[in-house]
Amino acid sequence: MTLERHNWTKEEILDIYNKPLMELLYEAATVHRRFHDPNSVQVSTLLSIKTGGCPEDCGYCPQAARYHTNIEGNDLMSVSQVKAQALRAKESGSSRVCMGAAWRNVKDGPEFEQVLEMVRTINKLNMEVCCTLGMLTENQAQRLAEAGLYAYNHNLDTSEEYYKDVISTRAFDDRLKTIENVRKSNVTVCSGGIIGMGESLEDRAGMLVSLSTLNPQPESVPINALVAVEGTPMEDIEPIPIWDMIRMVATTRIVMPRTQVRLSAGRTSMTREGQAMCFFSGANSIFAGDKLLTTPNPDVHEDMEMFRDLGLNPQKAFQKTPQPTTVEAEDSLLQPIGEVPRWTRPGHKIERNEKAKQNSKLNGSL
Repeated sequence: MTLERHNWTKEEILDIYNKPLMELLYEAATVHRRFHDPNSVQVSTLLSIKTGGCPEDCGYCPQAARYHTNIEGNDLMSVSQVKAQALRAKESGSSRVCMGAAWRNVKDGPEFEQVLEMVRTINKLNMEVCCTLGMLTENQAQRLAEAGLYAYNHNLDTSEEYYKDVISTRAFDDRLKTIENVRKSNVTVCSGGIIGMGESLEDRAGMLVSLSTLNPQPESVPINALVAVEGTPMEDIEPIPIWDMIRMVATTRIVMPRTQVRLSAGRTSMTREGQAMCFFSGANSIFAGDKLLTTPNPDVHEDMEMFRDLGLNPQKAFQKTPQPTTVEAEDSLLQPIGEVPRWTRPGHKIERNEKAKQNSKLNGSL
């Protein structure tokens, strides 16, 4: 039986990924049942608290300011707006709220203070709170932990080798550094990636090597299928077959047996049968709601109907890690320390990203 390891090699992971499908499913399902309740799936709600205008050039992302994607941007939401959305999500069966802001990195100041208050507010609703805000310093991670943050999401996206073909405005090592900063607090780590961006099977295995060799491994690993958005550099990439998603979920489950494997973006193109096979092979979390930040997602009522058909139960909050304690702003022992972190700007050019940027300028002038 597979136990948690931190020395997986790319060759070993490829051997698992390429097993005959029935053998792969059996092994993954066996591991899943050893470490998790196979009929329990966490329902999370992803909320875009600040949309659009991101300075990064991620080739898959419609929120990058340099691409023309018709995404309607918005400034940072108010605490009351976020609370209302969280209560609605809780009523619909979600036990976790993931707040995303289209920032390159967190900057100390009024907006970060507002995010800290959002974290305090949602934690006091007895819901798990996750944030994805870009790159993060150690002090900022500690302040989020003090506010009651349960998890911080910072995806690796792909393998270290393929990363330079997806993003040129920050380095792979910056992502690892952010995860390292989160690990210095009591906040759990959520980190995964996207498949279907034109990467090789070796790149998929390489991403899992990077994640599984972290010690401890991430408590949460989202597996996304690319949703090709018009105007982004990856707009013409065809959707991956469902079998790729099933194999990736199963392999992730075997390589990281204790982690929560999150069936994330791309579910709108999956049948219920395909999703059921993902659950069977180790996925035990989904994002509910009609939108994931800016991309389509199945309606929550459809998901609850699917749960009934499959005999699945929504997982309650704080089943894996105890609920954090919230320290109110006036009682905080931590303050901004005037950091000016030097996050990397690699400076190389990605041809398809540059082409999409030029097309955006042309579309913007029409």
